[in-house]
Amino acid sequence: MKNKFYVTTPIYYVNDVPHIGHAYTTIAADVLARFYRIRGYDVFFLTGLDEHGQKVQQAAAKAGIDPQTHCDRLMPAFKNLWATLNISLDAFIRTTDKPHQAIVQRCLQSLYDKDLIYQAEYTGWYCTFDERFWTEKDVENGQCPDCRRPVEQVSERNYFFRMSRYQQPLIDHIKSHPEFIRPESRRNEVLGFLQKPLEDLSISRPKSRLSWGVELPFDRDCVTYVWFDALVNYLSALEYLGRTTDATKFWPASVHLVGKDILTTHAVYWSTMLMGMGRPLPESIFAHGWWTVDGEKMSKSRGNVVAPNAMVEQFGVDAFRYFLLREVPFGQDGDFSHSAFESRYNAELANDLGNLVSRSLTMLGNFSNNLVPAMDQKSQTDLDRELAQTASNLFPAIDKHLANLEFNRALETILGLVQLANQYIDKTAPWTLAKDPAQDARLKTVLFHLAEVLRFLTLAIYPFIPTTAEAMRTRLGMTVSFDQALLANLPVWGDYAYTGETTKGTSLFPKNLPKKPTGQAAESSAASTASPKKAVKDKKDNSIPSGGEPGLPPADQIGIEDFMKVQLKVAKILHAERIPKSDKLLKLQVDIGTERRQIVAGIGKKYTPEELPGRTIVVVANLKPAKLMGVESQGMVLAAGDKDVVSLLFLPDDAPPGTKVK
Repeated sequence: MKNKFYVTTPIYYVNDVPHIGHAYTTIAADVLARFYRIRGYDVFFLTGLDEHGQKVQQAAAKAGIDPQTHCDRLMPAFKNLWATLNISLDAFIRTTDKPHQAIVQRCLQSLYDKDLIYQAEYTGWYCTFDERFWTEKDVENGQCPDCRRPVEQVSERNYFFRMSRYQQPLIDHIKSHPEFIRPESRRNEVLGFLQKPLEDLSISRPKSRLSWGVELPFDRDCVTYVWFDALVNYLSALEYLGRTTDATKFWPASVHLVGKDILTTHAVYWSTMLMGMGRPLPESIFAHGWWTVDGEKMSKSRGNVVAPNAMVEQFGVDAFRYFLLREVPFGQDGDFSHSAFESRYNAELANDLGNLVSRSLTMLGNFSNNLVPAMDQKSQTDLDRELAQTASNLFPAIDKHLANLEFNRALETILGLVQLANQYIDKTAPWTLAKDPAQDARLKTVLFHLAEVLRFLTLAIYPFIPTTAEAMRTRLGMTVSFDQALLANLPVWGDYAYTGETTKGTSLFPKNLPKKPTGQAAESSAASTASPKKAVKDKKDNSIPSGGEPGLPPADQIGIEDFMKVQLKVAKILHAERIPKSDKLLKLQVDIGTERRQIVAGIGKKYTPEELPGRTIVVVANLKPAKLMGVESQGMVLAAGDKDVVSLLFLPDDAPPGTKVK
């Protein structure tokens, strides 16, 4: 029997406009689904929409239409986006589906029959936006503690789920299953929440106040709480949207991917509901962080909501997918900026991966008539063996990283092989070998190794950037299909017969892109115009020219827009060493929060390598990589001094790596 893998996103609120947050979760789920499919697993990937509740009812009334029509009009925006982002979902659920509603009612009746649902009077503070009651101690200044909107006091007779009965069993489960809630910081957060007495959960709303919902099977005057309805989707989809009538085949879910704002509803509400129904709990609930834009929270009023369609229109779908999972460790908050996107695109996709593919296929065309030659074992060198060994280690590393949902580390590992392959080309110089007939065997071996590294990379990048992988597969003349379990057995270096012709094709990641995205209006670079205008006004009010100091000549002035392009981040020095044959250059390994970077700095006359590890500094994180004395530098440190460095800009140790400096 095949291993199974069941991955879900939250079902997104139908009233929302699809934005970067929706795309982030869904792309992450898609990567997992694609990876485990080609690993040979039987995969089920579910997403969908939450279409009930008071906000939908109010929005429909305002538009003068019935709620179902309102939902039907909004739904295509999500389905179309998933098609644009190349999402390989197996099922799309809507909570207005009749089969789903019937299953919700069945679950409610089951809990009611077990005396786990009871009726009681309730008075509390109600937030319409969150559709949730709060106690007196939760409310601050008459506002909801979550969304900061006004609450109203409501008294009504409701039905309650005996959630408190499962407080200790849930604590015990979390403590005995470390992988149940991830990352660890979120696990600790839930355990902290459960240190307080867990109250029973109000799960009904009177139809007199809310009619748009699933009717309680034991009281037709009430509908169920929207979260009870929504959470059941993870079970109901398996019954009526699954590929088999056996709804238990994929349960328990392998991983629920959720944003950190809905962790409590999943880790506590959903878990206790399952305990009450006698169902096993999911294997894992992973709560990822939020995205800000240029350091600010996304907001319609600020006009800085990142529209995925606009980014795809400018950079392409694969570049968008790549950036979201490469830029920030999954689980941490991330900051989106157009400059950071362009930096990743140019440095890693265009200069590294795109360049490797173009160079390799060009040389196969020029020196081997677009055919992959056989390798000459006798002509192998240590360079060949290093490349082969690194490629062979690639998939075990990706397997481990994706099991831990470390998408950025998996991509970092792939990029390491890309960079090594580019160095391999530089060191072997096939164009020089091609000039000497005596080096023909060596040339064929080098070209074979280039084809093999592209084959390995094609398989490795497929879950992340599938369109690019398909283009590489075609250009290499590979006859396999990604519909097959290509990684059920890990690929062996040299164990593939190239029977087709190679072709160079067009650039995978062209650099001549529009400077600003078009399409949907909500985009970060357009949104950033608000703060520069304010900044210019502030400077004018203080009689300071835009150059930053009074009296600077106009030629030295820059606009705030130019300065905003510089991405300054806190970094911690992990290791330092001297560059051979240089008394000035030091090679630093630094942690910038999202990844490790190598930076070459001319500080060797001021500092010794031994005194720097552990110090916290500021770096320019979006500087184009450059080589100094043959060593690549992936950033720049900030220091004081004119000709000579007087001092690095050191920060207190409590400034965490990756923090934006502004």
